[in-house]
Amino acid sequence: MQGIDHIVIAVRDLAAAADDYARLGFTVSPGGEHTGGATHNALISFADGAYFELIAFREPDRPQDHKWWGRFAKGEGTVDFALLSESVDFEGDRLKQAGIEIDGPHDGGRLRPDGQRIAWRNLGLTAAGAPLPFMIEDVTTRDLRVPNGAATEHELGVTGITGLILPVADLDRATGPYQALLDTPGEPSTAAVEGVRRARRFTFGSQWIELAEADPDAADLQRHIAERGAGPYEIVLAGAGERAERLSLDQTHGARIRSAGAETTEQ
Repeated sequence: MQGIDHIVIAVRDLAAAADDYARLGFTVSPGGEHTGGATHNALISFADGAYFELIAFREPDRPQDHKWWGRFAKGEGTVDFALLSESVDFEGDRLKQAGIEIDGPHDGGRLRPDGQRIAWRNLGLTAAGAPLPFMIEDVTTRDLRVPNGAATEHELGVTGITGLILPVADLDRATGPYQALLDTPGEPSTAAVEGVRRARRFTFGSQWIELAEADPDAADLQRHIAERGAGPYEIVLAGAGERAERLSLDQTHGARIRSAGAETTEQ
């Protein structure tokens, strides 16, 4: 496992979302249409190799059998995230032995606007009480899937994904699967999110994932978990320097994003 590969942000209108992110100071690159034609995307890639995937359904008003439809139907925003792996077969065997349920690997692909076809393999992960990511392994070279060079330079000044905060109902229950997934025990932390009573941070490389147990009286977090499930809640970006700020939920289409220099979070 090599770190956070990308964070998935479901939006209703891809062109409108891409324009809004560009106005915020991000460089947005065209992605293409996924195999099967149900979704298409645009990408915001960073110098650290990670990226945002802005994804939209071609028929956003039609209920469909898609893993992200249920969350998108509750509103725009973050719906999932992926970890990069050199071998999803190896990771599947390792995590299965640790008691994590796996789904796949499954083949995935996308046709870029320039006609280039790209391919990857996905591995779904499930464990009771823990909002686990999926894992992705490139079949074609990663530079075909993820824009690099000038595409990673942003007027906003951000350089990468530092961390991701995941709200959970029971921290103790969620901790074990993440210890197995990231091969680290983690350490107690203080989440910069209102309504959290306990948190545990798992640091790997230059990134971290923080599990944040919501206080029973924290209405916003409890509503988020009830409506959208325990999953990605807030993204923390590196860089921005003096321009450290909390971004508008309207312009980010429901994704909670802040730079590492911003200590408080919009609820």
